[in-house]
Amino acid sequence: MGSKDYDSSRKPSYQHAATRSKIKILLLLVLTNALSIFLFSGSGSAFGVKFWRYTPSVHVWDSEKLMLELNTTRARLSDSQSQLSTLRNQLSTANSLLETLIADTKRSDQDSNNKQTGMWAREPSEELKLAMGPHKLPLGFTPNLGSDELFPTLGQACHKFQDELEKYLDYPVGGVCFSDDIFGQRLMLKGCEPLPRRRCKPPTPAGYVEPHPYPESLWSIPPDTSITWDPYTCKNYACLVDRGNHPGNYDCKDCFNLFGREKDRWMRETSELDYSIDGVLALKPKGTIRIGLDIGGGSGTFAARMSERNITIVTTSMNFDGPFNSFIASRGLISMHLSVAHRFPFFDNTLDIVHSMHVLSNWIPDVMLEFTLYDIYRVLRPGGLFWLDHFFCIGTQLNSTYVPIFERIGFKRLRWNAGRKLDRGIEMNEWYLSALLEKPMS
Repeated sequence: MGSKDYDSSRKPSYQHAATRSKIKILLLLVLTNALSIFLFSGSGSAFGVKFWRYTPSVHVWDSEKLMLELNTTRARLSDSQSQLSTLRNQLSTANSLLETLIADTKRSDQDSNNKQTGMWAREPSEELKLAMGPHKLPLGFTPNLGSDELFPTLGQACHKFQDELEKYLDYPVGGVCFSDDIFGQRLMLKGCEPLPRRRCKPPTPAGYVEPHPYPESLWSIPPDTSITWDPYTCKNYACLVDRGNHPGNYDCKDCFNLFGREKDRWMRETSELDYSIDGVLALKPKGTIRIGLDIGGGSGTFAARMSERNITIVTTSMNFDGPFNSFIASRGLISMHLSVAHRFPFFDNTLDIVHSMHVLSNWIPDVMLEFTLYDIYRVLRPGGLFWLDHFFCIGTQLNSTYVPIFERIGFKRLRWNAGRKLDRGIEMNEWYLSALLEKPMS
């Protein structure tokens, strides 16, 4: 009985719920259809919302107009796709050009880097990079250089000796350089000349004193405290002065004894090979020999004798186990630490006289000697004198090799004397040539 009462009481509720659901579905369907008609008819503007701006105006009762608008939309879409394709192609082209530009820039940077490092066995040290440059000019391009960069000078052969060069450039920046004078000179003689500049200071001699006054300095032995002796076998000037009295092979071993053979050099003509300074100067109008160069001038005695005659001579010398350049400077003369292979640092047609004793000889390769003689010709002014003093060679070389070289260059002979060198025996067939040559006036 309870069950029967329960069923009859619940049945009307289910029926009412079902009826309400059906009414809701019907209303939802009507509203949806009404909204669709409203939207497609363009009536949405009545509510201030202009949907037709964003969607095509479609009229369900006008199929031809609908098709026309669809075709128009399709055409616009096709045009947009075409424009998009064109834009994509343009972007692809721009991207390709950009990639090419980036590659060219990298290649240019690599080429620039190769110009700096390509000749080296490996990446140069940082100090070597700084020393060899190039360095940008602060004010930019200058027509004097034809560039906006400045390249420090560096000998071409330096690239062959990277280990030695980097050792030469290994120092405390701003501090004192190591005692490596001989090490640097060996690099010069290997052709690494000029050496790069360095950012360190040479050791200052302990107890340094002022030099002797001129002209007393011309014939005075300087104090030992004027130089640093670390690179040399002798540790004082007394040792150097006495070196000529002891066995051993040294370059110009008696040059430091100013009161021995040096005192008489070029003062008189003791043989046809020994020209005197006064005899040479007499060949030109008085006062026209004023400035000149002595190649490989030892301790500077030739320059000292010329200085006594008011003629300024620059002396080139190397420090072969002796402080030749320091000694020359202590005499009040101009020294230049320069090998015979280096181009002379003088402008064309500027010097009155060039002298060389012993240094220019057959130990120099023929081609290099010819370049050197042409360089002498270059720096001499018209009418300038080249004094070739005791040029050494083998007898068979004189006429077959060296005479043709001098003739090709075009010097005018003022004096020309050849004689046997007999200190090692006549069977050696060794000869000296002394000559006084003039650069033609035209």
